[in-house]
Amino acid sequence: MFKIAPEGWPFITVGTVVTAGLAAVALWCEGLTGQVAALLTLLMAGLTAFCFYFFRDPERQTPCRPDAFISPADGRIIVVQEVMESRYFQEPRLQISIFMSPANVHVNRAPNAGTVISTRHNTGKHFAAYREGASLRNENSEMVLETSHGRILVRQVAGFLARRTVCRVKAGAVLQQGERFGIIKFSSRLDVYLPVASMPHVAVGERVWAGETILAAMLREKGAKA
Repeated sequence: MFKIAPEGWPFITVGTVVTAGLAAVALWCEGLTGQVAALLTLLMAGLTAFCFYFFRDPERQTPCRPDAFISPADGRIIVVQEVMESRYFQEPRLQISIFMSPANVHVNRAPNAGTVISTRHNTGKHFAAYREGASLRNENSEMVLETSHGRILVRQVAGFLARRTVCRVKAGAVLQQGERFGIIKFSSRLDVYLPVASMPHVAVGERVWAGETILAAMLREKGAKA
């Protein structure tokens, strides 16, 4: 049996109860009322099934690569660039951004082992997550993680459909590489800001998987295989 993220059970429970109630009305009522109830039953059953699919949380085999940064999300790479990160580090960082569609697994995982230094939730808009500027203008949750390679920033960004970012950990928590730390509900984006002394292992347009795909590795290990 596949695992469901805890955040999904309220949606699934409500959907199941409403579907059962509508099915009962469809069985007991005749005429237009019964027909409408039957149609609504099918609609709610479909939405409930989608919630089962969306909140799935499969196990992943994380590579044993302490020198590397593993993808924190499933999806497609939309940004790989060096930027000036001014909110936390005030220095250049390698930014890698991942866009998640509603079909992707939305559970997020730690790119590297480390201690959570801080977490912060920021209110904002709900523009399409792939748009330029959405990273800071949209609702987001930020986690600063102290790793053996220095501090990195992981930003969960809500999208047009997504209405909530969930960071499950607090300052002081110790995460292992590939460990689950949060989820974003329904469609979204995830940005990571890594040390510039790291080499990207992905390019724009590539698909990645949380806890498995290597995004980048420290330059001293650049000869290692991804």
